[in-house]
Amino acid sequence: MSWDFIVPVCVGDLVKTGGINQYVVQDVVSPKQIPQSISRFKAELRSKGSMCILQHFDTGYIVTGLAGSLPALLMSTTMSAAERKENLNAVKMSVYLLCKLTEQLESDSYRQSIVTAPGKGMHQWDSEREAVLQALVQLFQVDIRSLWNLSLVEEEFIRYVCVTCCCYKLLENPTISYVKSKPTRDGIIHLLGVMIKKYNHLLGASVKVIQLLQHFEQLSSVFAQAVSVWSTEYGVRAVIGEVIREIGLKSSEELAREGSGVKAFAAFLSELGSLVPELLIPYISMLITHLEGASHTMRMAVCEVLGELLVHILCGDGLDDAGKADRDRFFDTLQEHLHDTNSHVRARVIQVFTRIVNGKALPLCRYSEVMKLTVGRLMDKSVNVVKSAIQLLAAFIAHNPYSCKLSSEDLKKPLEKETAKLKEMKERRDGKVPVAVIKASELWAAMEPELLVTVRAELEPKGESEGEEEEEEEEQEEEDDRATGVKIAQYLRDNKYRNAVRLCVKAHSRFPESDIFSRLSTLSSETLMDTLAFIFKGNEPNVSQNLPPTPQKEEKEGDESELQKQEMLVQYLTDTEAFALQVEKAIAVINTMLYWKTTSVVQEAVQFCVTVCEFSVANSISGVRKMLPLVWSMDAAVKDAVVQAYRRLYLNPQGDTVRMKAQNLVDNLSELMVDASLGTIQCLEEIVQEFFGSGSSLQSTVIQVLWERFTGKRETSILHRRAAVLLLGMAREVVLGNLDTLCSVALGEKVTEDFLFARDTVITICSITDHVRQSKDAPFRLPQEHQLFTCLFNAIAEGVVMEDPYWQSFMEQAVRLIYFLSESPDQLCSRLLQRCARQLLDQIAEGGETNKNPIQDGSQDSEPVSCVCLAQLLGLCGAVAFWQVSHLERSVSAELRRRRGETEEREEKEKGPTSKSKAANESAMEEELGLMGASAEDTEAELIRKICETELLAEENLLCAFLPLLVKVCSSPGRYSHPQLTTAACLALSQYMMISPSACEENLRLMFTVLERSSLPVVRANAIIALGDLTVRFPNILEPWTQNLYARLGDEEPSVRQTAVTVLTQLVLKDVLKVKGQISEVALLLIDPEPHIASLALNFFNELSTKDNAIYNLLPDIISRLSDPERGMKSDDFNTIMTQLFSYITKERQTESLVEKLCQRFRTAKTERQWCDLAVSLSLLSMCERGFKRLQECWECYSDKLTEPGVYQPLLNIMAKLRRGAKAQFKAQVEEFEKRLTAVHTKGLENVESPEMEEENQKAEKTALRTPLPTRGRSKAKEGDSFVTPRKSRRTKKAQITFSSDEEEDEEDAVMAESETPKVTTPIARTSRRARLRN
Repeated sequence: MSWDFIVPVCVGDLVKTGGINQYVVQDVVSPKQIPQSISRFKAELRSKGSMCILQHFDTGYIVTGLAGSLPALLMSTTMSAAERKENLNAVKMSVYLLCKLTEQLESDSYRQSIVTAPGKGMHQWDSEREAVLQALVQLFQVDIRSLWNLSLVEEEFIRYVCVTCCCYKLLENPTISYVKSKPTRDGIIHLLGVMIKKYNHLLGASVKVIQLLQHFEQLSSVFAQAVSVWSTEYGVRAVIGEVIREIGLKSSEELAREGSGVKAFAAFLSELGSLVPELLIPYISMLITHLEGASHTMRMAVCEVLGELLVHILCGDGLDDAGKADRDRFFDTLQEHLHDTNSHVRARVIQVFTRIVNGKALPLCRYSEVMKLTVGRLMDKSVNVVKSAIQLLAAFIAHNPYSCKLSSEDLKKPLEKETAKLKEMKERRDGKVPVAVIKASELWAAMEPELLVTVRAELEPKGESEGEEEEEEEEQEEEDDRATGVKIAQYLRDNKYRNAVRLCVKAHSRFPESDIFSRLSTLSSETLMDTLAFIFKGNEPNVSQNLPPTPQKEEKEGDESELQKQEMLVQYLTDTEAFALQVEKAIAVINTMLYWKTTSVVQEAVQFCVTVCEFSVANSISGVRKMLPLVWSMDAAVKDAVVQAYRRLYLNPQGDTVRMKAQNLVDNLSELMVDASLGTIQCLEEIVQEFFGSGSSLQSTVIQVLWERFTGKRETSILHRRAAVLLLGMAREVVLGNLDTLCSVALGEKVTEDFLFARDTVITICSITDHVRQSKDAPFRLPQEHQLFTCLFNAIAEGVVMEDPYWQSFMEQAVRLIYFLSESPDQLCSRLLQRCARQLLDQIAEGGETNKNPIQDGSQDSEPVSCVCLAQLLGLCGAVAFWQVSHLERSVSAELRRRRGETEEREEKEKGPTSKSKAANESAMEEELGLMGASAEDTEAELIRKICETELLAEENLLCAFLPLLVKVCSSPGRYSHPQLTTAACLALSQYMMISPSACEENLRLMFTVLERSSLPVVRANAIIALGDLTVRFPNILEPWTQNLYARLGDEEPSVRQTAVTVLTQLVLKDVLKVKGQISEVALLLIDPEPHIASLALNFFNELSTKDNAIYNLLPDIISRLSDPERGMKSDDFNTIMTQLFSYITKERQTESLVEKLCQRFRTAKTERQWCDLAVSLSLLSMCERGFKRLQECWECYSDKLTEPGVYQPLLNIMAKLRRGAKAQFKAQVEEFEKRLTAVHTKGLENVESPEMEEENQKAEKTALRTPLPTRGRSKAKEGDSFVTPRKSRRTKKAQITFSSDEEEDEEDAVMAESETPKVTTPIARTSRRARLRN
């Protein structure tokens, strides 16, 4: 073969005349001849094999059978030079054709997928692509380098033209990272791995990885997997170093540019760190430099890499000193970036810490520090950071190394106990130090004379029986010479010299070869004293080390060991308590997030509350109860999260049997019901009903357990019995057939022992009857003689004279149930009032003639009738009056409508077809005119109104008899000073006022007198609630008294202020009250010292801002009232309120109009403080270009006030805001106006306004006239919004009225004078009575 195949740079070079002996394509066939040439090539391929490529290369067909015969040729040792050359050309030509055709087909396939939908040809190429890659991998796994001279493969063949170029071309396909492309992806990775390992492609691959990552973001995960495979399976670890070095050398400015591939680099590093973290440690220093760069994406990636290293490599106790140093350094770095300037970095670092905690890789010494930093991130402005912080805190609790139950209160006592014990141990140790200083030789010298006498006495002859028993006992305890020596030394310290001498003599006979007793070979007083001295002074340096250790040494070592254990225990308890305190602090913050508007944050907060509750953290139940109202959330995700949380905590019981599971479930729900409020019970009802509606297998067993607890068959507490009856009501399992059981158990003879149990039973019956009464059939009623009403009647009558604190709540529910179920509730309640009143009259009669007055001086000891009993009777009167009105307007009215409907249906059936068509035409006409059913409904409404107006408070009605008593008690607080009596009387009077407009008007002045002058906060709060209800019922009557309602917002008692803002919020948002200037009193509550009241005020303005232009229309009046000098408000408080209110002004047109109004206000403002407040208000607006021009136009309004710093500085702040991000032309206008402001401020207006300035102003005005501002809507705003300074009103001084405690004084002095009564000014439009009755 005389030619060589040179791999060309481009395909076109093959047809050009090349160098000497270079192969050139000669036979370029036409398109029509290509099929024939391919057929010939196929035939030659079948007959001659792969070598036919040498004759048919010009055909350009892909040969895939090359790898089959090549290994045998390479293994042959007899291959000649010509054969080698021939095979080399065949390999190069085949690979070249294969790679170039692959690139062409890949380009055509991608182009076709963009233009049209994927076709059959594309799917065929997908399978062929995998075959091509497999063939190339098999080819290059064979060592073909021997075909080249000196085994040097030409670089063009490997890198620039053929193999690797084809691989990188395939990687550019956007679908390469999809799951369906995994075979292709794996084939490319392995082919490139072979090229890197065997064909010196390391540097080229590293450069290509960086280039492709910069342009194709989807390749980050692909290259991370590739580098991982190359470094592990192929052993080329240097590729990681090359790639990391290239990324590390990227400058911060380069990465900050758009299109720099920083996202791909970051994703690549994160993925690589999770795959091979151990290989990144040597190169981590190159990446840490990016933590100081401007690219937050790279900072996140580096932090993730550090996290992977800490979780998988730098963890555990087996680290060396260098590993521990790196670990601490990385943790310090991550903690620093918890305060990164970018919120995404902060969130990512918190997520990294979450993985570290879940992986149990966080050292114990860093728990407290990281926990504290995480709690601080709960206050972050970024929602993502807050969510991540909540997740990390949940992970801390779930994987905490301290205790399964975290409660600082429970840990406090053990910590104090163990700390005191440690202190005592240290004091005891310190107290032994002086004793230990005394040398044994000194002690020996002190005891030596007495010991010598004892030795001589013992060596003298004595009786045989003396001391035998002691010696026998001693011999039994002796084990070896060292133990005996220790015992002898102890005897000497305890001054038991006789025992020590006897034991020493005896030891010589037992241990003759011992070094300790060797001196006693000749027994004498001298040798015995020397032996004793040797044993006792054995701890001195000059004594032999073979002596036994003294008890002092052993005792000291034991004390030190116990001291160390105690110190470790105290440290553990200290860390646990600190951790628990941080958790409790986090709970308090996260509980406030349950009502955020961000759904994802609320979901995370709910999950956190569940986690802390499962670990019995202190106050965790508060969050669980606080989330309960979210079951009514309109957001389905939030509602589902709460339901699932309660199902996990309370409705997923543990137990071996169905019975045990049911008992545990009832226990869980009962604990939640204990001390629960009415709102909590209503929310729980929603969850419990969902459980019973789910068809659980536990339902029947749970119902059985509840009945057993309610009836007392199973011994349980009264709290759990009350919870059981409420749960039975929630489960809708109390059918009417169980009324006898309910009455006999809870409302029978023992009802007076527990009115709460009776009340909860009545609530349960009411809930069931509510469900029954919702049907459209005839209302379900029971006869008056029914056992239920008999029990209720007796319970109320007996309890009215018992002074039980829970009778009032029972009575209210009982009266409600009577009006719900009784056929004639008015008659039954009338008899009830008569009996209760008779009982009190009998009590007065029993009091004798000594005290004729009903009540004297508020003393219960001398009263013929108890104030509490009288208060209970008045409460019963008010409840009967209220439910009588409700019964008429709801039940009676509904029954009248039902009967009318039945009558109409019956009449329609009786009429013929002709009359039906005629009636249909008439009804259609009435419906068109809006009169459908109006006449009948109005007649029914008028009947109900007439009954309330004329009959309920008629003289023959028993309710009328109690009204004078109510008025007397309320109007004479000096005589009737008992708090419970006053409270009950005021509440009952307000319920009487609900009956009719005339009753309301007659007693309204008295009710407002009580509201303003009562000394009891609870009475004032109840009066606000009552007046709010009256405002809804009789708006025209209450409208002139609106100012008095707003006045309670400034009450000195926080509970009254809280009630007032709650009531007014409801009235205003429901459009019952007109929003007027008094709204400034609500604005004052934004700075209330009570956080809960401030949050209520903030919620009011948040809701009010949803109404069109409501706050915009009120702002001028609010500013006018708050900046009034007579109010004396601090400037900081004014700024705080205005900052919040101006945050609701977001429309550009509103801002422009407010700028003009506030500037005009400067003309009428009289004090410097008012000027400053107006300037501050202007600076709080989100000023725009149109607002700035309006500010320029109103120059004359405020220019003479610019000498005041309080006016000048806010205007400068406005200019600073306008300059940010402004265009050059507008920025120049702002700077020019700022210079003008500064000139007037420093020199004065009279020194600045020169003729030249006037000419410039005229030019500016002409320019403004050429480009007039759009005036659409401006004139309308001027017409509708007047902003005139209100003149100071001359208020007549109110007459001072004092409460009288003397019976002889005029009691009506306690009521407002007629002149103080507001007059009706503007009637409020209200809906018809028919519409109200429908509602």
